[in-house]
Amino acid sequence: MKKILIVDDDPSIGEMLEELLNKNGYEPLRATSGAEALAVISACPPDLILLDLMLPGICGEALLPYIKSIPVIVVSAKVGVEDKVAMLLSGAADYITKPFDTNELLARISVQLRSGACGGELTYDDITLNVNDFTVTAGGKPVKLTKTEYAILLTLLKSKGKPVTKERIMSEIESKTPDCEENSLRTHVGNLRQKLKTAGGKDYIEAIWGIGYKLKS
Repeated sequence: MKKILIVDDDPSIGEMLEELLNKNGYEPLRATSGAEALAVISACPPDLILLDLMLPGICGEALLPYIKSIPVIVVSAKVGVEDKVAMLLSGAADYITKPFDTNELLARISVQLRSGACGGELTYDDITLNVNDFTVTAGGKPVKLTKTEYAILLTLLKSKGKPVTKERIMSEIESKTPDCEENSLRTHVGNLRQKLKTAGGKDYIEAIWGIGYKLKS
């Protein structure tokens, strides 16, 4: 049973979401503050997080960078386009505004839980990365990557074509490749880009000026 962490300090919304998830075969977890959410994530990592932004103590915006390798759907009353863009660029997988249709939320949850991951594989376009045996193919051809290149590609694949800031990439890969520094990131991405292009015959990675990188759609 997939575990979903609800991070919201509104008791009525929290209880409604908990009941909704229970009815649809998920195991809901609850947190009413950013600090409590971090404790739950550490003790019992969920498969997905529903994150409100306006939280006591550590707000949702500040909490998001600390969440690693777990898809986050922001559920917020903030409806501005700039808020949505900021959260997606900071690593959120999706954004839905309050009030929301429960069927739409369930659909978005389902998409995030199944998207790109099947049998230990992450896929995008014709790139496949197997997290079990650390193999990568592009256009059906094997690609030999360094540890740093593999970590960067894994981060980009998790973003599913959304832009990823350089800071986010460094944060995601620092525990796996402590030798990679921000001033060398461009070189590592360039090498990864060329290797994928050689195997698949096309350019898969796009640089976003002043922001970072994304996989081309």
